[in-house]
Amino acid sequence: MRLLASTLLAAACATARGPAAPPPPEEIRFADPAVVEATPLGVELAGKNDEELFAVGTAAFAAGDFPRAAAAFGRIADLFPASRHHPAALYDAGLAHQRQGEWRLALERFRALERGYLGPDADEASFRVAECRWHLGELAEARAGLDGLASREDLEPLDHIRALTWRGVVELDQGEAEAAERSLRLALHAWNQRGDRERLDDYFPAQAQYTLGEVYRRHFQAVRLDPSRDGEEILEKALELKAELLLSAQGHYLRAIRMGNPDWAVAAGYRIGELYDELHAHLTGAALPPGLDAEAEAAYRAELARKVRVLVTKAIAVYERTLDAAQRARVENVFVERTQASLDRMKRALALSGAAAGPEAGGPLPPDADPSRPPAADGPRRAP
Repeated sequence: MRLLASTLLAAACATARGPAAPPPPEEIRFADPAVVEATPLGVELAGKNDEELFAVGTAAFAAGDFPRAAAAFGRIADLFPASRHHPAALYDAGLAHQRQGEWRLALERFRALERGYLGPDADEASFRVAECRWHLGELAEARAGLDGLASREDLEPLDHIRALTWRGVVELDQGEAEAAERSLRLALHAWNQRGDRERLDDYFPAQAQYTLGEVYRRHFQAVRLDPSRDGEEILEKALELKAELLLSAQGHYLRAIRMGNPDWAVAAGYRIGELYDELHAHLTGAALPPGLDAEAEAAYRAELARKVRVLVTKAIAVYERTLDAAQRARVENVFVERTQASLDRMKRALALSGAAAGPEAGGPLPPDADPSRPPAADGPRRAP
């Protein structure tokens, strides 16, 4: 039921996305009932009572017919406010709209549930409201809602961790890396403080650890290498800093893998491969240092080729192991597709370079970088 699990994951700090312009308030409406009833679906649902509509909606949702489910549940929400099914219909109508990417319509259903009821269902609606606002690009509103949830003392422990984790994701999307890191570390602290955490779902703690990796990946990406502009000493320091940030990001991704949640393990494995992939791109895309004679240029290119082969083979090894882990765990998400595409691209790069494939060409990988292997007892060597 966690749609944010995959959809937030798909973009969790992966790409910058401009906020969608919300429509004017008068346009945030559901279709005119008279118009709806003139459609074949409207004719089918017209005249049914709330019990019949709930049965239709439940069956349609289970069958993946989300337009019919949204219509059936929506009629209960709009026409039967006194029905015992009213709160469930609001929630299920929102879910049906979510499945169709209709975030504005989903938002309004969840807001109605959030405002009209109390208890766990209303709390879940508040999380869904934040999710919808995130998808609509309304990051400030999403963050405010998650602030309210995170500050509540009556939430269940896992919901508290969830609120802090999602707030960290939103803060990172807002470009506030320090605030995001604070929220994510608070989420992990809350998880670690729980003596019974083995009985809690590991999904959100793994997401928090993964997103901390995203924080440091952003820092890693911000360090630019420009041999044509920077002197040897400056370039060496920049490369050293970039390598340290790579290892810091990798450390958090490895921790996410060790938590054992298969979805986030696959995502983290993909990101580890991508770190080496990106460093390879930065090195190969950088201009040559100025003032090199023919001999020095040849030596520079030979050393660069050696470093590039190391990075390419490490990326390939991580991508292959990530895909193997995904297959074993039967994980299907956007990162599986991205991993396969990146693996194919890196193999082409290795072939073009004339290097022989094989993990030994790039040196051994740390055992924890393989999501399919048991976690190591100790942590990564370098982590913030």
